[in-house]
Amino acid sequence: MRPPQNPRANLASMPKPGLTRPMTSEERRRAQRVLLRVPVRITVEGKSHAIEGATHTVSAMGALVQISEPLAQGTKITIENVTTQKKVEAHVPRPPQFSPEGALVPVEFKGGAQNFWNVFFPPVIN
Repeated sequence: MRPPQNPRANLASMPKPGLTRPMTSEERRRAQRVLLRVPVRITVEGKSHAIEGATHTVSAMGALVQISEPLAQGTKITIENVTTQKKVEAHVPRPPQFSPEGALVPVEFKGGAQNFWNVFFPPVIN
């Protein structure tokens, strides 16, 4: 005769329904985004004139900037935080979006840019 099985023991080994769902886009992000309007100046590699604009959202990895002209995916740029006069090299990882105020261009920093926006971003834990 077999000893009676504990039904709760089997439940412990089964995955919980909430843990088996796919991650949301917010959970997949490498860095937290913050709505923050910061004046920026963008210089496109190989061009002499700068493009003035402002951020829509910022993150530790880059920003979504609002400028008057769209930049193509892959464009290499230097972005300057006009408030602090800090500069960092970056690129455009995706095509821009368009709004009535102009082009919304995603910008990703080339290397580390600690405290570029003067915002503390807590680490992302997934």
